[in-house]
Amino acid sequence: MRPTLTIAVGLAAALAVTLAVSGSVVAATAAHGLPLKTVARVPLSGPPIRFDYTNLDPTTNQLWISHMNASQLLAFDVRTRKIVKTISAPGVHGVIAVPTLGRVFASATNAQQVMTINAKTGAVLARAPAGAYPDGLAYDPVERHVFVSDESGGVETVLNASGRRIATIPLGGQAGNVQYDAGSGHVLADVQTRDDVAVIDPKTNRIIRRIAMPGCNNDHGLYVDSSRRLAFVACDQNATLLTLDLRTMTVTGHASVGDSPDVLAFDTSLRRLYVSAESGVVAVFAETAHGLRKLGQAFLATEAHTVAVDPRTHLVYFPLESGSTGGPQLLIMKPS
Repeated sequence: MRPTLTIAVGLAAALAVTLAVSGSVVAATAAHGLPLKTVARVPLSGPPIRFDYTNLDPTTNQLWISHMNASQLLAFDVRTRKIVKTISAPGVHGVIAVPTLGRVFASATNAQQVMTINAKTGAVLARAPAGAYPDGLAYDPVERHVFVSDESGGVETVLNASGRRIATIPLGGQAGNVQYDAGSGHVLADVQTRDDVAVIDPKTNRIIRRIAMPGCNNDHGLYVDSSRRLAFVACDQNATLLTLDLRTMTVTGHASVGDSPDVLAFDTSLRRLYVSAESGVVAVFAETAHGLRKLGQAFLATEAHTVAVDPRTHLVYFPLESGSTGGPQLLIMKPS
């Protein structure tokens, strides 16, 4: 073979390899289907078993992570990307940081309690009974009360700022997630077995209205955007996300999400909604004036069912049971 022909063939082969590689990269990107890219994978402590809710305290830069099946509540510093506190909490599910109180509240489900924790020191200040299966939590900054969903007990447990139980509100069905609506001053709670949302007046701790969720099977996840007067309801038995107009109290939109949607997180400055599912599928939406527009949906990782987002940096956090090294890890991503 002549030298010139050898060079030409070599260049052609190199070009073919380059095109094949670039094509596979494009295909992989398209298959990923999410407008996110990986920033870091940070190892977490404990065994590779189930995580649950997370909550960011912007005043301390600590992301509180429920390592549920390890019965550990982790405080992860988002600046140094290190765990700075580990608190024993039997079967911990829900967690919410309340910076104005300097407190963190966590549902220790196996102990059927809610724990009140000093956000600075990690000391447990109080424990209160919270029903058969305490799960998600919400904080009402006006009444300074914490609402705790007792999922199997079908009750909202109400605590005061010091962590003492002051009321219980029967929901008439299994309790899903709970959120405070600053626009109305009411508390909204999913009632899974009724497929409706209960509206609670926190001044009287009574249900004042029920909103039917047509097209929903087992409403579990919930996020309220008070500023736009919208709420988003995830139906975990038919992989559907509903948009609820809080002005008219009617469902105005339906969207498909991953099987068994669980936790919702919202970037309040970028106005992006993240819906993570038990199936490991994550869906990303852009919020519009009256609803949502899907930006992408794809399988992210096994058990990627819980998510948090920092609206200051737009970083998105997914605690995962098992990473590349076999142990648990925190997958940190950002919009691509």
